[in-house]
Amino acid sequence: MAERKVYMDHNATTPLHPEVKKTLLQAMEAYGNPSSMHSFGREAKALVENAREMIASFIGAKPEELIFVGSGSEANNTVLNTISCPSHGCECPVNRKREIITTKIEHPCVLETAACLAQKGEEVKYIGVDKYGKIDLDQLEHAISDATAVVSVMAANNEVGTIQDMKRISEIVHQKGALFHTDAVQLVGKLPMNVDDLKIDYLSFSGHKIYGPKGVGALYVKKGVPFCPFIRGGHQERGMRAGTENTLGIIGLGKAVEMRKIEMKAEHDRLLGLKNLLRAGIEKRIPDVSFNGHPIDSLPGTLNASFMGAEGEAILLYLDLAGIAVSTGSACASGSLDPSHVLLAIGLEAEQAHGSIRMSMGRDNTREDIDYVVDNLLETISRVRKMSSAYMHK
Repeated sequence: MAERKVYMDHNATTPLHPEVKKTLLQAMEAYGNPSSMHSFGREAKALVENAREMIASFIGAKPEELIFVGSGSEANNTVLNTISCPSHGCECPVNRKREIITTKIEHPCVLETAACLAQKGEEVKYIGVDKYGKIDLDQLEHAISDATAVVSVMAANNEVGTIQDMKRISEIVHQKGALFHTDAVQLVGKLPMNVDDLKIDYLSFSGHKIYGPKGVGALYVKKGVPFCPFIRGGHQERGMRAGTENTLGIIGLGKAVEMRKIEMKAEHDRLLGLKNLLRAGIEKRIPDVSFNGHPIDSLPGTLNASFMGAEGEAILLYLDLAGIAVSTGSACASGSLDPSHVLLAIGLEAEQAHGSIRMSMGRDNTREDIDYVVDNLLETISRVRKMSSAYMHK
């Protein structure tokens, strides 16, 4: 039995906030279909619209610009498929420009959708990044052409935590006459985000990254920009996303956003302090380690480290035995032997990428957790390196 449990995988998912859990239990009585005209339906509809107003206000949008979806992945797929819509027989009045530009470090739901569209004949370009994970703005500027419909850039990277210069990217994209989409799943609720100030056209985010329920997300679509429904067959969400609304999930997402509005600033400062302690503890006690991601423009609770001569999966499993949850810098857990595409994109060799782990902290982590993790990392790395023929023992 592990001495204690330490959850450091908040970028993958977060536990429900206690206030969200309480709200969900109360909302279970509102079982009416929000599309129904009777009192049960109207009650559910009112709760959905209250959540919409809360969330829209939080990101600087209008309520009618917000569409509830099943996940951030669905939101991202919706935007990219909107651009390709006319080639598949749809009569929607969407932008006839067809080119998509994205980056080499996007979430797989963006990269795989882009690859699928490319196979169908759409033009897709990929922008590179520097060693910190910042996109090459000069390359972006030169890549955008008269045919470019949308540029999709994630606001903050889920693996290394690097935050992009959203304002400058938006300026470049719009100066060139294209539309700007951002996958903000890792940023919304952790740092201020205002779609109006940043001139964003489409924005995706998800509930379970901010202590809300799984299975619900939101897509911001600026009024007047092209849009084509990804899921059809109903009038829900003003005809923009068919299917009976996930009333409980939406209510939970609204409450999670409400709590973010209250707690975000203090949590940002506290997590940044914990991250700095964690990094300092690792640097002081473990040799041959390097850190990935931007040293300043990074999510406050995300630390990605590469340990020479150690395999990420082995590190993860030994830490798990100690009750510590982290994630690896490779995709082995998903059945692939390929290292992380993000770590390769920032210039790491495959061996170094395989020896990387991501530690992402949240609202329940403490200084005691940091001490426990560093102690166990020291023991784990030493054990793994002794078994490694690739590491020269000192």
